Amino acid sequence: MKRVLLAVPFLLGFAAAAAVAGLLSAGVVAGTTSSTTTAPAPVTTAPPVTTAPPATTTAPVVTPPAPAALAHGVSIAGVRVGGLQRTEAEQAVEAAFARPLHVVVDGKTYKLDPRAYATAYTATAVARARVATPPTNVQLVVSVHGAALRGWADRVAKQFLRKPVNGSLSFRGAKPVVKGSVPGRRLDAAALAAKVVSALVRNSRLPVHVHTRLVPARLTGGANVPLIVVDREHNRLVLYRGATPVRTFPVATGQAIYPTPAGTFHIVVKQRDPWWYPPTYDSWAKGLKPVPPGPDNPLGTRWMGLSAPGVGIHGTDEPTSIGYSESHGCIRMQVPDAEWLFDHVAVGTTVHIV
Repeated sequence: MKRVLLAVPFLLGFAAAAAVAGLLSAGVVAGTTSSTTTAPAPVTTAPPVTTAPPATTTAPVVTPPAPAALAHGVSIAGVRVGGLQRTEAEQAVEAAFARPLHVVVDGKTYKLDPRAYATAYTATAVARARVATPPTNVQLVVSVHGAALRGWADRVAKQFLRKPVNGSLSFRGAKPVVKGSVPGRRLDAAALAAKVVSALVRNSRLPVHVHTRLVPARLTGGANVPLIVVDREHNRLVLYRGATPVRTFPVATGQAIYPTPAGTFHIVVKQRDPWWYPPTYDSWAKGLKPVPPGPDNPLGTRWMGLSAPGVGIHGTDEPTSIGYSESHGCIRMQVPDAEWLFDHVAVGTTVHIV
């Protein structure tokens, strides 16, 4: 009986569990077979995704080394650049090159801008200076603009050009003088340009001094025109070129009764080894016969006849008469002197007798 009573609760519990299981099964079947109503699926919102910022890492600051300065004691075209950086050195050299060059012509000063007439290669010079060992003066290469500089020199030369005024020849006593002449002035443009180029390539800014040159006036008809002056008082003949004496000779002039005429004449004829013919109008020559060329010829070996009738310059067979007034009006010379003069004058040469 006791065992029956214990079995009753167990059976009741089992029946209850089966009933619950049946209800659950019915609910599942009902849910799967129903086609008229579908329950909406629940909406699930995912939480926002948050991205964490990357971790910040600070890199160490590295300072580049300062560029090496030029060695102390190094210079470029005389400009001290030791201790300077490359850019500073270039600026220093460019500033020195840009300084004006003063050109002084006869006291008048011109200020020349070097950059307008030349180019300085400063970067190249500084590059060479950076590897130079002190003490070194590195050359600054300068390229001169030739056409521009020559044009400038020509313009300056034109400002100083003064043409001479030619004069005429006259006589003051026994000397020829030039009257009415005014010397001129001239500036050598090529020499001026050469001096400026030298200063620029050396990077020198010392003043460049140049001077004009005197241009002498010439004679109308030519400065080298031969001219003969015969001084009867001193028995001398002087050959001039213009107003410049070339050579002086002793001569014999006319006797008091047969004087050499004074005045200005010209050579009208020249003869080598002439014949001598006695003048028919002079009493002293009566009875004399012509003399052919030779040592006994009174005219020597040369004859230069003047525009004065019967008068000429010639050699002589009486050399002891030279220095005296012993001729019959002509101008006697030693034979070698007459031959030399013959070769240095021409027909038309002026002969001035005083």
